Amino acid sequence: MVEVLENIQQWFTEFLSYRIWANDFFRLSVKSLLQVLLLLASARYGFWLLNRIIMRSKGGEQYYEGRRYTILQISKYIIYTVVIVVALETVGVKVTALLAASTALFVGLGLGLQDAFKDLSSGVIILVERTLSVGDIIQLENQIGKVEAVGLRTTTVRTRDDILIIVPNSKLTNETVINLTHSEETTRFSLTVSVAFGSDTQKVAKILYDIAANHPQADDKEEPLVLLKDFGDSALIMELNFYTRDLFFIEQIKSDLRFAIDKEFFENQIIIPFPQRTVWKGPERVTQFGNGIVGAGEIMPDEDNESENGAV
Repeated sequence: MVEVLENIQQWFTEFLSYRIWANDFFRLSVKSLLQVLLLLASARYGFWLLNRIIMRSKGGEQYYEGRRYTILQISKYIIYTVVIVVALETVGVKVTALLAASTALFVGLGLGLQDAFKDLSSGVIILVERTLSVGDIIQLENQIGKVEAVGLRTTTVRTRDDILIIVPNSKLTNETVINLTHSEETTRFSLTVSVAFGSDTQKVAKILYDIAANHPQADDKEEPLVLLKDFGDSALIMELNFYTRDLFFIEQIKSDLRFAIDKEFFENQIIIPFPQRTVWKGPERVTQFGNGIVGAGEIMPDEDNESENGAV
């Protein structure tokens, strides 16, 4: 019985030592192949376990989507780098010698792939500093979109027209990008409304406040703010400030508010003024003040006379 076990052990040892492929720089045996496969399986299990830990951390509360994605991406790149290095060493490839022998090649690649390396380094910066995360709403070149994925070289952004834009990471680090969700969950936006001089400003302010407060997508934890912004040439300038979490469809929210304001102003007989120009044609120059004619001037036989008026 002992002899049988020894034979099995010897056969198994010879099987593991069997070389599938070998040369001066590379040797692949059954044992090294199994080690590489085990290494890859361990890496995959490590990703799964890390994801479970992050999802269940903080007493069962989930991390924000962007933060979880960032941690997993950084962990993936680190683990893959370690796995590749260990796998090469396992099959007999000396990584240090390989790097030393490839120095000239790397220099040539660096000159030819400067933009690619710039994007890669920018991707590392974005992932480490977390200036952008999955789920963030950003504004880039007058386009508003939602970050779908952050890779080492590019970032995928989905616009409000449901178009995917692939943005090089160097563009995100070298140009001004407005991140609407980086620091706060809610963001304040404003609408400007003009009303005629003589309007009841307190009534106008209440109407604007109620419209914003009752909108279903307005944040109920932050009260709207109505300001008398300025005295215009022909109107009182009112500003409605409101908060919302739904940043991706902010233009739709603003449109809803404008429709509601127009309806309420019409029902309450609040006038939205607009510039008017009155043209007087004739031999007599007319002097106009405000909304009424206050006097007439000299006779001008062949001259057209214009007076601008900001009245309603």
